[in-house]
Amino acid sequence: MAIVTRGLLGLLCGILGPIKAYASEVCRKEHQALGISLVTSSRAIALVIGPAIGGFLAQPAKKYPNLFSEESIFGRFPYFLPCFVISVLAAGACLACIWLPETLHMYHDDKVEAIEEMEAQVADSTSEDRKAKQSGSCRMASTKNLLKNWQLMSAITLYCVFSLHDTAYLEIFSLWAVSSRKYRGLSFTSQEVGTVLAISGFGVLVYQLLIYPFLAKYAGLVKPFRSAAVLSILLLATYPFMANLYGVELKVLINIASLLKNMFAATITIACNILQNTAVAQEQRGVANGISVTLMSIFKAVAPAAAGIMFSWAQKNITGLFIPGDQILFWMLNMVSVIGLSLTFKPFFSMPSAL
Repeated sequence: MAIVTRGLLGLLCGILGPIKAYASEVCRKEHQALGISLVTSSRAIALVIGPAIGGFLAQPAKKYPNLFSEESIFGRFPYFLPCFVISVLAAGACLACIWLPETLHMYHDDKVEAIEEMEAQVADSTSEDRKAKQSGSCRMASTKNLLKNWQLMSAITLYCVFSLHDTAYLEIFSLWAVSSRKYRGLSFTSQEVGTVLAISGFGVLVYQLLIYPFLAKYAGLVKPFRSAAVLSILLLATYPFMANLYGVELKVLINIASLLKNMFAATITIACNILQNTAVAQEQRGVANGISVTLMSIFKAVAPAAAGIMFSWAQKNITGLFIPGDQILFWMLNMVSVIGLSLTFKPFFSMPSAL
């Protein structure tokens, strides 16, 4: 049931692609970084609000017995309240879409329509059929050309590889943080993990809205992208050794490391989205982002299962012959980043001419 529900949530939510195309169209070239940052900041906001909603609203009958009875729907279904609140937020966002103006302008002037109607009556029907066929074939050719657009496809490939890495990292981080010290974990509680993610989310939100737009303006997209990938690899290599720390020192360092890791991930994600949108014309952005989100979702679907298998293997082989299992775990995560970093160079990577 859980798998079916998660599958339906992904299947019925096709809003990310249009939102990215919309943000790219309403922003001028110099404001592209800020526009895409606002879109991707939803992940940072979710890291802050998500744990709060789950932590405060889950099991309300036990936490707030004066407000919620054990015999009520909130007592029988302890996770109904946070799900209901999330649904209300989603419904509000859906209603807000009604007032969004269309960015792909298709004007319909009454005078123009009248003239076109008269011309259609005078024109020969055979000629009209030929034009219609040509128009339809052009649209099909345009869609097929997207798959041959190497600038777009290279950006989408980068996006998919790093999305796989980020999703696997988030899955492994939570499991590793709550695992026992005998398995080289941090022995954190779920509440402590939520606090770390919330602090990271708030920091990334500030970074995306205030710092990254200026960084992209003066350094471009590719240099921060590559720098973030390299620094992320170096940072992730230090994670296994944090199991040797305790107390305040551990909490301070893991919060700093988590914040930096998520900032690097945000830098890469924003750059990939801008590269995709600048690689195609305006009328193709909706389709291009649809292809991008579809492929990215496939990689994100594989990531949790792969991360779980890797983590389980690492705990069973914690005392490896040459390298401990936890170090191999983060080494394998780093290998995905290395592959992604190598794809940012020629001959694979092609910079969009619009940049």
